[in-house]
Amino acid sequence: MLIRDQHIDNDGKLGIWEIEESPDELLQLFPESLRNRATAHVAGIRSEKRMAEWLSVRLLLFRLLNEDKIVHHHRDGRPFLTDQSYHISISHTKRYAAVLLHPTRKVGIDVEFRTERVGKISSKFISPEEFVDEPQKLLHQTLIWSAKETMFKLMDEDEIDFRQHLHTHPFTPQDKGTMTASETKTPEKHRFEIHYEIFPDYVLTWAVE
Repeated sequence: MLIRDQHIDNDGKLGIWEIEESPDELLQLFPESLRNRATAHVAGIRSEKRMAEWLSVRLLLFRLLNEDKIVHHHRDGRPFLTDQSYHISISHTKRYAAVLLHPTRKVGIDVEFRTERVGKISSKFISPEEFVDEPQKLLHQTLIWSAKETMFKLMDEDEIDFRQHLHTHPFTPQDKGTMTASETKTPEKHRFEIHYEIFPDYVLTWAVE
């Protein structure tokens, strides 16, 4: 079910799909002209979860643009549209898929389901120098993980270490807001402004170059 269709940063588009449907139900939501191709693609996917993720992303893309677009992937896994009409970033987590588009600027988006697991692995992606608000520790850790996923998607770099190369600057999580971050992987040491939103069962982060 489409739960968000938003214009961002002038010409950008952001969408979120809540995956409530089975793969068969998702296929029925495609226009007839696109359904055969979608059916043929998911026939080669064994996992129903992966099928639902693939279909929900393509449905979301169609709803955002109201036209057929084909997504391919670079060798590093980053997605692109074959007609190069938009830069695209894609994310999915338990029950949700998200897409961010912009015609002229690189984009990054990440959606993360809120779970206690992130606290168990936080030392792998958060450095000791990064601030974590203790009263909101698990939530803050989840936001940092999501923000670093968004940064990673904006960078055309290999072998990025989230703990060593990506750095969030101190902020105290609110229901929504922006955080600043930076990277030390490249000589340019880019800075980022990352938008974030907190929902009962997931967090969302996104940025435009």
